[in-house]
Order: sequence, then structure tokens, then C-alpha cells
Amino acid sequence: MKYRVMHKTSYFGHQAVSIGHNQAWLEPREVPSQQVESFVLKISPEPSIRSRQNDYFGNPVTLFSFNEGYQSLSVTATSFVTITPPLAARSGDVLEASPPWEEVVAMAKAHTDPESLHAYEFVFASPRVRWSAEMLEYVRPTFVPGRPILEAVDELTRRIHTDFVYDPRATTVTTPVADVFRMKRGVCQDFAHMQIALLRALGIPARYVSGYLRTYPPEGKPRLVGADASHAWLSVFCGPRGWADVDPTNNKFTTIDHICLAWGRDYSDVPPLTGVFIGGGQHRLTVEVDVLPIG
Repeated sequence: MKYRVMHKTSYFGHQAVSIGHNQAWLEPREVPSQQVESFVLKISPEPSIRSRQNDYFGNPVTLFSFNEGYQSLSVTATSFVTITPPLAARSGDVLEASPPWEEVVAMAKAHTDPESLHAYEFVFASPRVRWSAEMLEYVRPTFVPGRPILEAVDELTRRIHTDFVYDPRATTVTTPVADVFRMKRGVCQDFAHMQIALLRALGIPARYVSGYLRTYPPEGKPRLVGADASHAWLSVFCGPRGWADVDPTNNKFTTIDHICLAWGRDYSDVPPLTGVFIGGGQHRLTVEVDVLPIG
């Protein structure tokens, strides 16, 4: 499946911004199931300084700064990507063939090879992902001794989807996982953080993935351009099986409808666009996302 993805962020301040420094995680990364055909990032006004590099986790990131004032700012990322079906599938033979979850924990803890060493970095608490004894009690009935890891992850995904309510008014971008667990409400970012916390509580490496999800209009309704949104899910280390991506918001393993931007320990490592600036006064920020299938 081929997609054109447009992500536009517009800023307007009542006063001029005198200096601004920004980072953008808006370029999709290459992964086995995703090929990036092209990427263009248009920034208006033109920054004083602009560069591109890979961050610690291997994600492409654009850095740009302004040494002269501006009152409005437009950042538009346009990507063309090709997605092939991921290896993970919700079928009994695939789930049961994965290794027992305790073996994955032991492999990560031993980290005797590059892949398990990399995975071990995603076992620890991070700025947005911390767990409690209550969370550990919640997850243990699913991860019984000897159970294949993908089978257990699949059940945990179903439980989160059942027990938690999607409510965009319940949380903000900074809401702690503990509050999400208590309220049982949130959005995709919250549910990804929650499942990551539950897995890490058991010693299973799990990382946060930012990206996009193709959405379908209601039957009989036209597709609305620019009405899509960023999405978040997680990736779970499964030992020799590699990494498996799962979407608790939609109760599924990722499909050709998921487009990966970047991954890190949690949202704080890979926000689509972040920065610091001086001035601006009261300001308005709008975001438009359009995920268009083209073949």
C-alpha cells in the first residue's frame, strides 16, 4: 500500500517571536515493513539555521532555528511511503510459536548480543512511563508462567481496549500513566504508555512508536481532507522473534494502515514538533494531518 502523508502545523502569535529553536520528528523512518519514497519539509519563514541528523534511537530529526523575528510559522511535512504487511498476525499458530515471555525477559537481562542489548534499554522507567504495584497486579493474570509472549501481549491488548475508554477530554499530553490507570480513560498516547508500563513492570522491553493511522470515513460519507491525526502505539521485544507492533487503542497488531514516524522510550523522546522560543505573547496553534492512500 502506498500513501501520501501531509502533516501541517501552523503557529500565529499576537506578538513577534524574537528567537526560536525547534526539533521536528516528522520524517518517517525506514523499517522492514516500510519504505520511504520521498520526504519534503517546508518551513515558512525560512529558518536562519537548519540541519538534519539521526537521534540516539536512529530516528531522522530536523533541527531549525530563527535568529530573526516572526509572527507566524508554518511547518509542512509531505511524505510518500510504501507499506508491506507486518509479520505479526493475530492467528493462533503465530501467537503460540513465539517464545515464553520469561525467556524474553532473561534474554534482555543477559543482553549478550547487539539486539538484546538494544532492547534492554527499553526495560527501565522513563520520563512518561512509570509503574506501580497495582499495575503489576493488573498485568500478572495475563502473563502466567510459560505463556508465549505474543499470546500474552495479544490478551493484554484486548484487556486494555476493553477496560479503558477512549476520551480525548480526560487527559492532556502530560497526564501521568498513574492517572490514566486510575481513571481508565485517555487517548492513543495514554494507552500506548499504559501498555508499555505494564510490560516493563514484568521486565519485558517495550518502546513507544509515533506515527499515523489511515482512517476510513463513515459509510456513505466523503473522505475529509486534513481530518486525520497523529497516532501512537508500541513495539514489544519478542526475543528471537524480533519486535512486534501492537495498537491497544484499536485492539490489533499493526497493519498496512499504520505508518511509522519514530520510536523512543515514550512520547517525550519523539514529539512530532517541539521547541523553545522567546516572545509571541498569546498564540494559536493548529495541526492538520492527511493520510491519503494512492495505490
